[in-house]
Order: sequence, then C-alpha cells, then structure tokens
Amino acid sequence: MGYLSVGFIGLSHLHPKSYMPVFRAARELEVVAVAESNPAVLESFTRDFPVRAYRDWRMMLEQEQLDLAVLFLPHCQCPEAAVACAEQGVHVLAEKPMASGTEGLRHMIAATAKAGVLLSSPYVWRYHPVARAMKRYLEEGALGRVVGCEGRCAAGRLHRYIEGNARWMLSRAMSGGGPMNNLGVHWIDLYRWLLDDEVVEVLGKNVKINEEYDIEDNSFALVTFSRGTVLSLDISYTVPDAFPYGRDLYLALRGTAGVLSWSPSFEGLKEELFVCSDAAGFAPATRRHIAFELDPQAGYAGPCTLPFLKDLAESIRAGKPAAISGEDGLRALEVVEAIYESAETGRAVRPGSPILAGAD
Repeated sequence: MGYLSVGFIGLSHLHPKSYMPVFRAARELEVVAVAESNPAVLESFTRDFPVRAYRDWRMMLEQEQLDLAVLFLPHCQCPEAAVACAEQGVHVLAEKPMASGTEGLRHMIAATAKAGVLLSSPYVWRYHPVARAMKRYLEEGALGRVVGCEGRCAAGRLHRYIEGNARWMLSRAMSGGGPMNNLGVHWIDLYRWLLDDEVVEVLGKNVKINEEYDIEDNSFALVTFSRGTVLSLDISYTVPDAFPYGRDLYLALRGTAGVLSWSPSFEGLKEELFVCSDAAGFAPATRRHIAFELDPQAGYAGPCTLPFLKDLAESIRAGKPAAISGEDGLRALEVVEAIYESAETGRAVRPGSPILAGAD
C-alpha cells in the first residue's frame, strides 16, 4: 500500500516543523512539498527537511499530486486555500481554529462536502490516553450527573509568536482573536466530546494587558451545556516563562457521585488522573490516583497526534468521515465567537445566535 502524499500550505506558524516527526512516524503519510511566501521561513524549513519547496501554494496544488493539504496559514486565509484544495480533490487538514470566523469555516465545509473530500482539524487532545480514560469513567456513570467542569490553559506569552514567525497571530483580523480563539477551542472541543453535549449559552470576560496588539491576553467564560453542566474556562497567554513545559493546564469534572481531575504535562510522558467516586464498584477504593506512562513520540503532542494522523489516513483510504470533522471545528468556533460577543456586550449569548432575549 503506497503512502498518501501530503503538502503543507504555509509555514509561518509555530507547529509545522514539530509536526514533521509525527508525520514520519505515521508512515502512510509523507510530506512531499511545502509552500510559503516568506523566503527566509521557507529556506529554514527546507534546510531541515528535504521536501519540494514552492513560494505559491497555488503552484504547488497545480504541480503536485497531493492527497492531503495541511493548512498552517493565517486563519483568515484558510478558507480560500481550503476551497482551492477541495476543487482539486485534495483532502484538507486545517490547524485550529480552522478560520478567523465561522463564516469562512462554513465556506470550507460547503466546498469540501461538494467535492467529496475530508475536512478535519487536529483537536488531538481527544486522543490522549488520559482523556479517553476520563470519557470511559463518564460513560460508566462514575460521576453521576455532571454538574460542573473546569478548564485552564495558559500557554506562553505573546513573544513566542513573534519569535516563531507568526506575528499575524497577534492581529485579530488575521487570526480571529487571542487565546480563547487559539487555545480555548481545544478545551471547548474536548468538553463537547467528553460530555457528548452541545453548548447553549455563554458568559465571557476578556482582560487585555498588552498595549500593542488588538487581541486579549486573557479570556474567561462560563459555558453552559444543554443538560445543565457548567464549564468554567480560564484561557490566557500570561504564564511565567519558567512554568514547567511553558504551560499551565488543568481539566476537571465534578458530578453528583464523583470527581475527575488532571493536570496535563503537555508532551510529557508521565501523567496522573485523580478519580474519586461514590458509585457502585469503587468501594473500598473510592479515591484513586491512576498513573499513565506514555510511549515517547517526538513531535507536536506526539502521543496524541500520531493516533490522530493514523486515524485520518484510514478515513481517507476507506472513504469514511473523519473522526473530527469540519462541523466539530464550527461548533467550537461558534462558542468562541459567542464568548467574544458576550465579553463586549456584558450579556449572555447563545452560540450561533443573536444575544439572548432578556439577558442582563
């Protein structure tokens, strides 16, 4: 069985180089070409990885027989590239949040559906063994009725985007927003998946510290799901440089019968999940600290990204829907837009809808 041919569109992003070891480990996916308009960034990439280089991604689409295009473009440029890929019969993997707004993402979904190609995004936390264990506990009823959840993601500071040739991330017009738009979507998607539920209302608050850029540095939200579960999100770019792995991450769920909590290390190999439950079958060990030792895998979120890429390759070969779809990306981005609208108006907002009538 031959490999699937992959092309990267855009390299002025923090992740393209770190994705390469994971693509290599996936075996059935081979990155054969890249396209980037910045000659210095392009030269740096091809110096490290011997792939065919293009200054214009349109030329790459014309000259390469690609099976999959991976979009690392500024978010506002992703819809145009995704539509062009779809018209060429090329499957699309777009870095989250996939577009700078839901309107553009809807164009991407429509174009790929019309062409019969896959559209996906690497919401790879779904593939983490600890996240999968949390989902099993939820499905088995260890928590009873889930009442409240917490999600914290503080990752780096603004300077990492400047140093990583991705200054565009600090422009709302190009990126769509700050940390909630770039990082919060991970936790929004993960909790949608864990709870198997949809968000019906949000209350948001943004805090802006920097004076140079038009994005928030910190974003907070209360997110309510249709079955009444409330998720508290704390997403920011203000974490000390000295913080372990450069990220302060936390996930927790609390229900009428139990609690799950986890502080992910991000790309670490040792993790611990705390489980406390009054549910039948837990006594006399109602409190458990479950250790996970992950197999090492180089590259961006390797232990999560590798199974995601293998799953995506299987979907392409089998002609079946992607496990993480463009619609999943749309649901997450709708929540982000609602959080931003709520932060601006001070009112509760329903994702994908106008301000809730009568909200204070």
